[in-house]
Formats: sequence, C-alpha cells, structure tokens
Amino acid sequence: MERRWRFGFLLALCSPQSRQHCRTSQLIEPPSVTLALVTDLRFTGKTPDGVHVTLADSDGNEFTLRISDTLRASVNQQRLSSVPDESEEFLSVKDIQRRLRHGESAQDIARESGTSIEKIERFSSPIVQERSFIIDKAHAVIVRREPGQDPITLFDAVISRLAPRNISQEDLAWNAWRHPDGTWSLSLSYPNSDGHGDAIWEFDPTRRSVVAQDENARWMMGDAQGVSKIAERARSESGLIYTDEQAPAPIRITSAPEPIKNEPPRLVALREEPDESSARDGVVGRAKVPSWDEIMFGAGAVKKDDEDEFN
Repeated sequence: MERRWRFGFLLALCSPQSRQHCRTSQLIEPPSVTLALVTDLRFTGKTPDGVHVTLADSDGNEFTLRISDTLRASVNQQRLSSVPDESEEFLSVKDIQRRLRHGESAQDIARESGTSIEKIERFSSPIVQERSFIIDKAHAVIVRREPGQDPITLFDAVISRLAPRNISQEDLAWNAWRHPDGTWSLSLSYPNSDGHGDAIWEFDPTRRSVVAQDENARWMMGDAQGVSKIAERARSESGLIYTDEQAPAPIRITSAPEPIKNEPPRLVALREEPDESSARDGVVGRAKVPSWDEIMFGAGAVKKDDEDEFN
C-alpha cells in the first residue's frame, strides 16, 4: 500500500507530457543505513605476559588489546602545554622582545607569564643578536690613552686586570640590557676569591662612551679612585699595613738637638801616675777613689777651690 501511494504521488507531480515516462520509470529505494554504537571501554590492567592490556565495558565484558609500537608511540607522545591558548596570547611578541631587550632571560619570562618556553625562544633570536652586537661595540670603546702606546679599549683594560689573576675569557659572562632613553647597561660577571664579582658600565652607542657605575668597573678601567678602594679592601686588617687614613702622623722636629759634649764621665776612676823608680820596678798606677765633692762638682772645681784657699 505504501509503495502504491508513493507511485501515485509521483504521478501527480509529473506533467502530462512526462507522465508516461514516470509510469515506466523504476523507483529506486534508498539503501538502508545501520548505525553501530561505540562502546566505552576502560583500562583495567595488563595480561601476565605483558603483551596485551585488558579493557572492560560498563556491562563487565572484558577485552584485550595488543601493545604494539603504534600504541606505545601514541601513549608516550609528548603532551602539549596545558596552559590555555588565551593565556599564551596574552603576552604579545612585542612584550616578549621588550622584556628580553631589558635583560630578562627566556626562562624567567616563561615562568612568570605562563607562556611556553618554545614560543619565547622563537622570538628571542633577534634580541640576542642585538645584545651581542651592543656588547661588541662597547668592548671596542677607547677608555684610556697612554703616550707612546696604542689606545686601550674596554676589553683590553678588563683582560689586563683579570689575566694576571688566572682568569680567562671563557670565565667571563657579559650581558647587556636597554633603557628607555636608548642607553644600555653593560654587566660583567667574573670569578674572584669571594666566589664571583660583578662590574657594571653605562654604554651610549651614539656617543660611543662607557661610564663605570661601581668600584669594580672603575678598577677594571684603571681609575685611580677605583684602584685605591679595591686595594684598601684587599689589604690585611692585622695592623701591619696601614691605609693613608690610618697611617700614624710623622713626628716633626721643631728644634735642632744640642750637640753632645765630649766630656769624660764624672765617675771615671782617676789613676795616680807612678814615679820613675816605681815604674821601673813594674808598679802601675792605682785607682783613686773620687771624693764626694769631686762627684758633685767635678774634679776641676775642687782643684780650683784648693788653689784659691792656698792663695
């Protein structure tokens, strides 16, 4: 009945001219499509031989799946970053390059912003090249001129200071970052007795000038102030070595000392001269004990008093 109704409906739609063709045409039934339902399986374990994994559906039916290389590769495939795309797009390329230009590392930016390290490194190459170019230009700046010698650049001055201390170029770590006014900060990290030291300069590419920003930088360039402060800090505190401020004041002599008189001491023993006969017999002079007056006033004064009394 349903087939006849379909055929009559088609005849009604046909025009009188094509109705005969419609009667003779065969009706083609559309093929029937059967939809298969997908069964949800969950992982329950692994077979004792370790070759298959066991799965089960909601009805408790168990299934096994062979562990093939394709399955291993699919399971072990590195997962993409779990950070949503909206958060990654929050940090623009311009912001990434600006922060890199100001001296931040790619690892720090990735940790603080939540952006993948791969995305940051993708845009860091131009900034790294720019910073390397600035460091090379700063190295070539002349910082000192000496008569009869070639001009000394910043790099030459640094090496001349550190090479005698067995510090090679491979031990030096240079970095540069840009300020909003167009100037750059140039930093140097080097090993020393305390572990490591840092020196910072300000570099102006347009004027090709470097200015030391701390004592270590001034010492590297041979500045007198920096050298004195570094030397003062390196001196021993045992008291055997003084700085200019700690050195004792020199003693000044305002008057000439009195000349020393070549007079015999008052307690020199006075010996009597022996006569000729005693001298021939081998008798030598005997020591004479001075009197109290001779001790107090001298032998010359007592002799003079005796002469005055005699007269």
